[in-house]
Amino acid sequence: MNKDLPFAIFLMGPTATGKTDLAIALREYLPVELISVDSALVYKGMDIGSAKPEPELLARIPHRLIDIRDPSESYSAADFAHEARQAMVVITAEGRIPLLVGGTMLYFKALLDGLADSPPSDPLIRQAIEQEATKKGWPYLHNRLAEVDPDTAAQLHPNHSQRIQRALEVFQITGRPLSELKREQAEFGSSLAPITDAYQLVQIALMPQNRALLHQRIERRFKAMLAQDFESEVRHLYDRGDLHMDLPSMKAVGYRQMWQYLSGTISYDEMVEQGIAATRQLAKRQLTWLRKWPDLHDIYIDSEVGQLAVLEDILDNCLKLLGNTPIYKGRSR
Repeated sequence: MNKDLPFAIFLMGPTATGKTDLAIALREYLPVELISVDSALVYKGMDIGSAKPEPELLARIPHRLIDIRDPSESYSAADFAHEARQAMVVITAEGRIPLLVGGTMLYFKALLDGLADSPPSDPLIRQAIEQEATKKGWPYLHNRLAEVDPDTAAQLHPNHSQRIQRALEVFQITGRPLSELKREQAEFGSSLAPITDAYQLVQIALMPQNRALLHQRIERRFKAMLAQDFESEVRHLYDRGDLHMDLPSMKAVGYRQMWQYLSGTISYDEMVEQGIAATRQLAKRQLTWLRKWPDLHDIYIDSEVGQLAVLEDILDNCLKLLGNTPIYKGRSR
């Protein structure tokens, strides 16, 4: 690690572990500015189901990369990586530390590993691909991808719609397979280099020891969203008429299940059950990412017997960890 580089902090973890609360608490002790790393929080009008911080809090403590897209628009890991890097440069120039907080692991990975020199999204091409998928299904487009980019297709499930769409889009724009562009990245370098080329990175994850406790938190949070009238929020989106379930925004956990309920596909009770189950599956995928993540410092949010730690204790553990770096010198509160 180059000790002359500025610092940045990744604060990761599965859903419902209190990442945002910890990030806000850290601002009282560290010269940090927050950057959201969440694929749902980028969308305007998707507030309750994404657990977006309240407007009053955002006004007092700004989070970058929140409310930057309409739900009808796509937002890729590449879009995030470029915009996050731009925000990090601004924050660093102001003499502060970028604190990237969230649970979209693909976004963190795009920053950590860098990106191939791939073209920006083309809305018309993406729309055409989505329309074809609506008529013929994503497995059909997966087969089509296999004809032009077999290496990428071999890595994707036939229903992995976003990545299939992006690979086909890149091929239509450039006439070259995405896998070929990635091989060139490995050989000649990336248009967006790994974040560790520009920053000293401290990576922290809030982790559960007792999975049952996390599942309880997820269920409570989902039911709390329903009590906040999550149904009305999604109904407003549903009634717009220009949104559909194949859009990345409407594939977000909770939104997809509520959309299915509003369209009459499932009952209300099924929506609740499936929404909670889908959120638990999301947490499981996030934990799978984190178990393999390099250079990660775990901070546990509970004990092995399922006793939940209070925010003050989690904060103290985080500050102790950061005390091993020049970021935090134990200044008084």
